Amino acid sequence: MEMKWFLSKIQDDFRGGKINLEKTQRLLEKLDIRCSYIHVKRIFKDNDRLKQGRITIEEFRAIYRILTHREEIVEIFNAYSENRKILLENNLVQFLTQEQYTTEMSKTIAFEIIQKYEPIEEVRKARQMSFEGFTRYMDSRECQLFKNECRKVYQDMTHPLNDYFISSSHNTYLVSDQLVGPSDLWGYVSALVKGCRCLEIDCWDGAQNEPVVYHGYTLTSKLLFKTVIQAIHKYAFMTSDYPVVLSLENHCSPAQQEIMADNLQTTFGESLLSDMLADFPDTLPSPEALKFKVLVKNKKIGTLKETHERKGSDKRGDNQDKETGVKKLSGVTLFKKKKTRKLKIALALSDLVIYTKAEKFKSFQHSRLYQQFNENNSIGETQARKLSKLRAHEFIFHTRKFITRIYPKATRADSSNFNPQEFWNIGCQMVALNFQTPGLPMDLQNGKFLDNGGSGYILKPHFLRESESYFNPSDIKESMPITLTIRLISGIQLPLTHSSSNKGDTLVIIEVFGVPNDQMKQQTRVIKKNAFSPRWNETFTFIIHVPELALIRFVVESQGLIAGNEFLGQYTLPLLCMNKGYRRVPLFSRMGESLEPASLFVYVWYVR
Repeated sequence: MEMKWFLSKIQDDFRGGKINLEKTQRLLEKLDIRCSYIHVKRIFKDNDRLKQGRITIEEFRAIYRILTHREEIVEIFNAYSENRKILLENNLVQFLTQEQYTTEMSKTIAFEIIQKYEPIEEVRKARQMSFEGFTRYMDSRECQLFKNECRKVYQDMTHPLNDYFISSSHNTYLVSDQLVGPSDLWGYVSALVKGCRCLEIDCWDGAQNEPVVYHGYTLTSKLLFKTVIQAIHKYAFMTSDYPVVLSLENHCSPAQQEIMADNLQTTFGESLLSDMLADFPDTLPSPEALKFKVLVKNKKIGTLKETHERKGSDKRGDNQDKETGVKKLSGVTLFKKKKTRKLKIALALSDLVIYTKAEKFKSFQHSRLYQQFNENNSIGETQARKLSKLRAHEFIFHTRKFITRIYPKATRADSSNFNPQEFWNIGCQMVALNFQTPGLPMDLQNGKFLDNGGSGYILKPHFLRESESYFNPSDIKESMPITLTIRLISGIQLPLTHSSSNKGDTLVIIEVFGVPNDQMKQQTRVIKKNAFSPRWNETFTFIIHVPELALIRFVVESQGLIAGNEFLGQYTLPLLCMNKGYRRVPLFSRMGESLEPASLFVYVWYVR
């Protein structure tokens, strides 16, 4: 039956005789088989017996079988099929319940899967599934490792803003390094498209009374402030409906601050939050209450009540002193001269600051006594790391109440990043990374914020929100650990390096990021000369004490004995967003681009 169906699908393409590589690729796509050109090219070459660059219908069938009839999938199919040819509806129900942990299982779900994935009409009509249907189902999004429920906003979005981790970027306008690299609107656009909700804008006086955005005292290029906010306005809510915070690093004169205020109001209009919400006079509003709103984070003069009373009045020329420490970079070198000067703040800009007032962090005790609910602190990574080690409990008490932003130290001139996990562990809401720099920190950032529909807001675990909690990431007293077991079965069309000539020596590393006690890494053996379908069949077990903060990262490498291992792809996701059962792990490049169909095939289960 499968042979008859297969021939009916392809024979027209062979009416004119043999077909070449490009036509082979197109025909595979027509049959809904996702494949990498580089792998198809090698398999085509191996099966082109006459080596003329054209293949017969029989040779095409051999290529098709190599791509679709993976042994590990055949084994699962045969275990549930009574005759090794077909899965009855009941067999599929059994597979979904026993292996895929489908809890609310019904024949309707099995029927829908058959209707969606079974390509052979008579099999589909009989409410059965052939191997062709089963392989398409196993390769579908439904069988990916990431839970479908986590692809949409499912968390309670009515808590105050300080109860969420918020996707945040540092020096968003840079697309390479901090000293001489270009400033680019693409920095803002790509960050917003990735779900970033807190953007940094470094503002300086520009010519013709037009404020500019660039990294001050360096040779980075300049962008007009109004052009930057027009780009933000266009892309702000494409990925997420929840509020965007513009973190202004403001070095402008009062006259140009007034122009900034005018630009912000003209560009964003009603979207710009410029007054307290009636229901939130003395607490931070929720992401839900601030949907489609833009918030300005800057220094502020006076109280929210005074701002409210001035609403509608003319504030031009009205400004006040605010003392500020400015770090000045000498030349392009990195020697810091710190001089304190008084920065005058234009009232027009100050009055656009409502729930995100930038306030210098002095000490936890000072904050406990004097900090207002709408005041946020920015703390450099070095100071934050020291505080998190020495005074973790006080730090967590602080982040329960106040939005805290952590930013990379100034010496990271190459735009490198720190590991954000250590600051999420203590409840810091805005852990700001250089989004333009690929690598482990951005993999963790992208992986964490896949959760909750990629909305850029993730509700912090209860123990980082509730005042009666005594949580300390470095000293876990009470926990309900999860035992996570991952059987790494195989690789599917893994990406190839330039040096591997189609036959990489591949291995996989599985890492856990979370509280210090949960950090762990294990790796497979190396499979020689097979990047197309390496089979590991190795089982790894992890005991995770704080699953709510844990991220799991899969890294695929090609073994290099002289120059070291070469990165091929990775995938990172929150532990609690992992499906159980037989799952496909999609792989992403260092730059965060999808490498589909390259993936890993795993079996996952965990118990608490």
